[in-house]
This record gives sequence, structure tokens and C-alpha cells, in this order.
Amino acid sequence: MAISPSFSIDELQKQFETASYDTILKWVAAEYGSAFSLACSFGAEDVVLLDALLKIDPNARVFVLDTGRLHQETYEVMERFRGRYGVAFEVYSPDTVSLQNLLRAKGPSSFYESIDNRKECCGIRKVEPLKRALAGQKAWITGLRREQAVTRLALPKAEIDLSHGGILKLNPLADWTEARVWQYIRTNDVPYNALHDKGFPSIGCVPCTRAVLPGEDLRAGRWWWEAPEHKECGLHTKRK
Repeated sequence: MAISPSFSIDELQKQFETASYDTILKWVAAEYGSAFSLACSFGAEDVVLLDALLKIDPNARVFVLDTGRLHQETYEVMERFRGRYGVAFEVYSPDTVSLQNLLRAKGPSSFYESIDNRKECCGIRKVEPLKRALAGQKAWITGLRREQAVTRLALPKAEIDLSHGGILKLNPLADWTEARVWQYIRTNDVPYNALHDKGFPSIGCVPCTRAVLPGEDLRAGRWWWEAPEHKECGLHTKRK
């Protein structure tokens, strides 16, 4: 297990459940120094964390998983952060050979055909690059929230990520509402993805993301052809 022997995960979960987001960010920066990372996909939650973390540690390590099929608006907000904050994002792309083999065997849109095919595509474009991004790290931070999906209702603010060598995974915004996320963005004038103003509460790859309709939940626009309980790409799947 990668966490310090001076505390247990049970203690962290208990302490962090009532801790503020900035308390958690300050703790991980002090505890792990350069051995932790923020995963940033430039959704609303991630830009909140990016702004907050860079105020605490301007040199914090931030990585981006560039699947090769991101929206142009995502690249644009990335550039706005680069210009305003001077952050040097570490960008991880899919393994070229694996991606070429997938496209040769199944074409560019196999993910529409079955859940297995969709997870295969996510595995190549997201999951494997994430493993490279987290290699050698002791902790990582995500923008996951309980309110986002039925698969996240029991999300703790601190957990052990067994899928990545038992490192610490922190979800400082787990108990935040969508309204609180946007309050932070507006109060702090944080750059955000223009797709949010076009009905996209959750943003992923171009062919797998659409705007939501009135009355739909926050994740309805992600893999909309699948049942809600299947809507995870594998980045946050727990290994038992």
C-alpha cells in the first residue's frame, strides 16, 4: 500500500468526509510533494480543482488523457489554462500500435455495437494511458462527485486504488452539488469548457457525448445508448 504508515484509509475517510476541498488539497500537497497528480479532463469539476490546486501549489503535476477524439472546445479551455496559469500539462495519448490494431480490425465506431467494444475502445484510449500517467505516483486527485451517477452514490473522499498499485485516490468534491461547482467557477472567474453552455454537463469524446435533454440526469449524454449502471469508462472501476 502506497499511503503513509502514519495513518489508515479508515481514518482518512472519516476525517476527510467533513473536510473542505482545500484542506484535502493542502494535505496531499504537504504529504506527497511531487508524488501526486491531478487528473484533468477539463469538465466543470476538474477546472475547479485545477484552479484551487494551482493556487496552493503552482508547480503541481497535472496530466491530461488525450484520447485523440476530444472536442475542440476541450483543447481550447486547455489552452486558456496554459496561458493564464502557466501550467505545463503532461499529455498522455493512446498506444499507437494498439489503436491501429483496433481501427484495422473493427473500424472507428465499434463502440456503438456493444458494451464490450465500447470498453475496449475506452481501455485503449483512456485506461492504458492512465496507467502510464500514474506510474510511480503515490496519490491522485479526481473531480468525481456522488451526484453525477448511480455508479458514484457511495463515493468516498479518500480510497485506495487497487487498480493502480494501491495508491491513494482522493475525490475532494465528492459531496458537492452541481450548483456549488458553478458557484466556484463564477466566483473565481475560472475558465471552463464552452460546451457546458450548450447543454453538456458531462464531456468526453466527440462520438460518445451529446447534450442532455430537459429532465435528463447529468450523465445522460454520455454513452446514451447504454443503461446508466454501465456508464463508466474503466478509469474509476474498482478492482476487488
